[in-house]
Amino acid sequence: MPTEQLLAVGTAALLTCDDVLEVDPRHPAAHPGFQLQVSVTDDLVTSADVRIGLMHRSAEKLFESRDLRQAMLLADRHDWMSSFSSEVTVALAAERALGMLPPERATWTRMALLEVERIGALLPFLAPVAGASRPAVESLRERIVLAMESITGSRMHPTFTRIGGVAAPVTDDDRTLVRELLGDVESAFPAVAADVAAQTDGLAGLAVLDATTALGCGLGGPVGRASGVARDLRRDEPYLAYEELSDLMDVPVHEAGDSRARYAALLDQVPLSVRLARASFDRLDSLGDGPTDVPLPKVVRLPEGMTYAAVEGPIGIAGCLLVGAGDKYPWRMKIRSASFATMSAMGAALVGVPVVALADAVMSFAVVMGDADR
Repeated sequence: MPTEQLLAVGTAALLTCDDVLEVDPRHPAAHPGFQLQVSVTDDLVTSADVRIGLMHRSAEKLFESRDLRQAMLLADRHDWMSSFSSEVTVALAAERALGMLPPERATWTRMALLEVERIGALLPFLAPVAGASRPAVESLRERIVLAMESITGSRMHPTFTRIGGVAAPVTDDDRTLVRELLGDVESAFPAVAADVAAQTDGLAGLAVLDATTALGCGLGGPVGRASGVARDLRRDEPYLAYEELSDLMDVPVHEAGDSRARYAALLDQVPLSVRLARASFDRLDSLGDGPTDVPLPKVVRLPEGMTYAAVEGPIGIAGCLLVGAGDKYPWRMKIRSASFATMSAMGAALVGVPVVALADAVMSFAVVMGDADR
């Protein structure tokens, strides 16, 4: 006879629940957390209902009550692990709607910072399974945050992207700082990868997510590629100037779809992002000085029509749908979040997982709850 349990993840433990799922307190999914309704038979999960929305922020309605300049202040707040990426997504949608082409320097600046941030956004998911390398992983994460803060002026909410470009050039000192940091990431990576592989070897066969379910839930990014979904928008639907770096776009795909494969797919992103960031900074150096944005009129009106832009975010495909009606406010704004898609697929993958391994299975999914509860 199955038993029903309402489990709490992260700070959702402050709500009424039957038990608390003990995930690593520094795992991004633990802040602010979510609930998991499971049916259990013979200590195995027979059904799982992932309950999100505990911190619903009405982000899209807030966008619709602000003009495009003000809206950029909100763009970096729902996925706080990859704020700059979220800004670029909204800016790309607005620029497409306006028929605007940012300066080349802005494009390569965006790409360089997107890849640096991607590394920093992935490291917190790897830290809980990094074993002896955990201090190094956490140190690199903090250094990346500090580097982004030096460039943008803000630790959590950079607000560095502008419709039509970026706020300022990256200084020579910051370029040197980031290049040194990329070198340190590259030097530390073999030991980190070995430790993560050793720590996750026992997760083989746990929480398998098949490719059909992954595709049905719209998954991309590391979680999708762990299940055999051979998709990366930087390669398949290039935006910015990623097409010019296509020779660097070696994106491994895994077939197992289990917890171990998800960590392996996260690891795959680090050396790729190091290569792309270096190439972007090299191209930026070759361009020299010049403008990094397009001057805007006092009032920017969104033309009538519908525009969609999507990027390959650190944890999956992130998109922005803008509907304009000739006003300075979006008539409709919709965020397509990577975490929401991943949470939609998580319940199917948890079926058959032993209760004692449930926390390990959950932590293998790269999600940010603000992104899911947008």
